[in-house]
Amino acid sequence: MPKGPKQQPPEPEWIGDGESTSPTDKVVKKGKKDKKTKRTFFEELAVEDKQAEEEEKALKEKEQQQQQQQQQKKKRDTRKGRRKKDVDDDGEEKELMERLKKLSVPVSDEEDEVPTLVPRGGKKTKGGNAFAALIQDQSEEEDEEEEKHSPKPAKPEKNRINKGSEEEGEEEEEEGEPKADDLYAHLSKKEKKKLKKQMEYERQVASLKAANAAENDFSVSQAEVSSRQAMLENASDIKLEKFSISAHGKELFVNADLYIVAGRRYGLVGPNGKGKTTLLKHIANRTLSIPPNIDVLLCEQEVVADETPAVQAVLRADTKRLKLLEEERRLQGQLEQGDDAAAERLEKVYEELRATGAAAAEAKARRILAGLGFDPEMQNRPTQKFSGGWRMRVSLARALFMEPTLLMLDEPTNHLDLNAVIWLNNYLQGWRKTLLIVSHDQGFLDDVCTDIIHLDAQRLHYYRGNYMTFKKMYQQKQKELLKQYEKQEKKLKELKAGGKSTKQAEKQTKEALTRKQQKCRRKNQDEESQEAPELLKRPKEYTVRFTFPNPPPLSPPVLGLHGVTFGYEGQKPLFKNLDFGIDMDSRICIVGPNGVGKSTLLLLLTGKLTPTRGEMRKNHRLKIGFFNQQYAEQLRMEETPTEYLQRGFNLPYQDARKCLGRFGLESHAHTIQICKLSGGQKARVVFAELACREPDVLILDEPTNNLDIESIDALGEAINEYKGAVIIVSHDARLITETNCQLWVVEEQSVSQIDGDFEDYKREVLEALGEVMVNRPRE
Repeated sequence: MPKGPKQQPPEPEWIGDGESTSPTDKVVKKGKKDKKTKRTFFEELAVEDKQAEEEEKALKEKEQQQQQQQQQKKKRDTRKGRRKKDVDDDGEEKELMERLKKLSVPVSDEEDEVPTLVPRGGKKTKGGNAFAALIQDQSEEEDEEEEKHSPKPAKPEKNRINKGSEEEGEEEEEEGEPKADDLYAHLSKKEKKKLKKQMEYERQVASLKAANAAENDFSVSQAEVSSRQAMLENASDIKLEKFSISAHGKELFVNADLYIVAGRRYGLVGPNGKGKTTLLKHIANRTLSIPPNIDVLLCEQEVVADETPAVQAVLRADTKRLKLLEEERRLQGQLEQGDDAAAERLEKVYEELRATGAAAAEAKARRILAGLGFDPEMQNRPTQKFSGGWRMRVSLARALFMEPTLLMLDEPTNHLDLNAVIWLNNYLQGWRKTLLIVSHDQGFLDDVCTDIIHLDAQRLHYYRGNYMTFKKMYQQKQKELLKQYEKQEKKLKELKAGGKSTKQAEKQTKEALTRKQQKCRRKNQDEESQEAPELLKRPKEYTVRFTFPNPPPLSPPVLGLHGVTFGYEGQKPLFKNLDFGIDMDSRICIVGPNGVGKSTLLLLLTGKLTPTRGEMRKNHRLKIGFFNQQYAEQLRMEETPTEYLQRGFNLPYQDARKCLGRFGLESHAHTIQICKLSGGQKARVVFAELACREPDVLILDEPTNNLDIESIDALGEAINEYKGAVIIVSHDARLITETNCQLWVVEEQSVSQIDGDFEDYKREVLEALGEVMVNRPRE
């Protein structure tokens, strides 16, 4: 019979005082394995010595543990005895609760500190946290035991908490002061661990509540202020690093940096809905860490409607001046009563009033109001008699009058007519303090701004110069990124052709990017960029294209007003014996100050208003496309944009969506109720409706409100390509000049064509206001 394989017995363990089984008792296979397992006599001796040392060490550790337990019991007994003698049970419970509250709530920065790892025997850290207190009594007793048994200080062990010296501990015990560890002496390790976790959870909840306290809908985070930044709290510049803002779960800013230098005029640009206005609000609310000495003002709310005259509403914005004037009146009254002590203080008040320019305050306020379109009668009119748009102008006048360190304007030209925009443009070119503007008016940004901040890919990018300079630099940057992307794609193709898999090729390309980043870090050692490299993506260019279908030719007369007189009930007539007409080649821009009848003229041309005398004549086949600045009134708010177009023009679902997409409305907004869309999105729905009407004449009343710069460019291009007639009322200088519109001004109850170009009109407007035109060279 064949013999079965012998079972190999388990390898013997070394036990006891070096005793072991004989090497001959081991059954091993012959050959290489035998050589590996066979030990020499000296090796066996070494192993025996080593095991003997380990056994001795284990025995000593057991003895030490037993002594520690005995010592711990004695110590607890003595503490319990002291408590019974010195403190009442009720008092003890009260003190325990107070200690728990102090430890669970971070009162100061010291209490929040994490215990540092230092060698045993170092100085005791003051103000240790609750976690240290929970485990201090065990570690302290181990220290005392080890110091008794070893004459030399032991080496520091891992995960050891910082403790005080033995002498300090003895002094505290002699004084009889209750320590934090005394309070937790009766708790088991499991209970201590549970309490520790609970306290940590409560702290996290508290920090989250504090972060969301300012804005319910927003979440804001910011990197900790460095010591260098803390020293610059009184600086006039703003430097915010690595902040993030999200709204309704959507990330608007991720690790973005904000740098604002005092005295510069910044334009903040970027597509609609990406967070520009949100950033201004968070700066104004100081949700972000703005240096305390910088006074910030965001002009966003209209002034309160009451009996206060407009000029007084502006003057009362300067509270410091009002207090000084009040003090002056009070001190003069004291002087009249014979109080000579008030004379010295009165002189100081006069000096302060002179320094702040109080004497010229009213003249300055009236100049600003006049520039924004208020005539002398309107300046003394109570604010409650103004419409919302005019009260917004009073609010803007207050902001300009106060001259804060940082003035922020969000679409300041939206509520202004062309004349007021021309004045504001000229006025802000001489602004000496810091300015941050969000505007869709490219001409305004070109004239006013010295720097551009571009919001792109949830970050802020900085460019010196005006908007035109930024546009050129950004286009160049996009070209370079496209080249780098194409180079990367070419390299990936080569690697794949050489036998590499897609994953291997991407890994090798990422490694090359990592090496490049490391070289950049060596050059810029201050920057800490530890982000993992990602493959370049094709640069996405934000483009919008508007198109209006070309109309068939129409024979004249196309549209006209003949001998028209019109006035609203109870008011003087706006027009008398007006004659005005257009043909299919007309490109006309109606200009003039607010209130002269520009919008009324458009309503007369569309037939929405009936003349008091005279008539409106038009071709019987004429279709008019009218964009009203009050476009919200013509939309059905409960419908979605797709439903609105389908109902109005009997369009298929996909055709309606294509039309909306052509005017730059994002796909997700096609199926949202119109009432939930932003102003810019609603405007795109109206433009899509205009295109569906296939008009012969476009009449546009302030079409650029709520559109971003790219959309205004697209509108200008669409108007230039359109073969029908166009009439525009707009405050956007660039749209007027780009479309080569003839300027017609409404004045003296009539409409007349202007001799000259737009620059001549600007000069005329400023001269009428007594202002000098600033011809500042654009950077």
